[in-house]
Amino acid sequence: MDKASLRRPWHVLARWLLPLRCLLCGAPGEHGVDVCAACAAELPRNRSSCARCALPLPVPAALCGECQRHAPPWDAAWAPFRYGWPLDRLESRFKFGRDLAAGRALAMLWQREPMPLPKPELLLPVPLHRTRLRQRGYNQALELARPLARQFGVPLRHDLLQRSRGTAAQTELDAVARRRNVRGAFAVRAGIALPAHVAILDDVMTTGATLAECARVLKRAGVARVDVWALARAPTPSGRP
Repeated sequence: MDKASLRRPWHVLARWLLPLRCLLCGAPGEHGVDVCAACAAELPRNRSSCARCALPLPVPAALCGECQRHAPPWDAAWAPFRYGWPLDRLESRFKFGRDLAAGRALAMLWQREPMPLPKPELLLPVPLHRTRLRQRGYNQALELARPLARQFGVPLRHDLLQRSRGTAAQTELDAVARRRNVRGAFAVRAGIALPAHVAILDDVMTTGATLAECARVLKRAGVARVDVWALARAPTPSGRP
């Protein structure tokens, strides 16, 4: 190996030794991401949605019917993707399969999407309870939030919003049970003054129950505007809060 090669950054050498491969089809990755251009193009973008809750809609709207009836406690939402094939495969590998490479790919793809909301003063990932964190080994929301915070120049704190008690997994619960499950499960760290505009980030928004509870806690702590960022928005079952 020549001297010029030795002076290259380690990640460049790593990519030379281990070329990018698409995590979905095995083809060569492109543009620094472990997803090929064809698979990246297939990711379901959420370009027609409710501005308040990011629910996919046939045509964009400031408020969907559900938000007109029962507005969520946050002020605006950004979810650049819909939860569907093939994004759901990458998300499942990242969240439940301990595949951090899938998480890095999802974060890099998210960074390429234009942010439609004003830049917040602080970004807070939805926290995991310490028991769940020990089981999984990492907080998937925090892993997504780190590169996004760098990309958009937003300060990130993972210790200000805390999960004060453990909760059952939301996956198998209906909308009403999800609200009950997370009620009173979050708290803002005592003695901390929060800025006026905060965004909370999660990987997937389904009913929005977890994000809604976080938003209520932040509003009670004096935050004037709370936005929610989610990688993907799932179609909402009836009974969303």
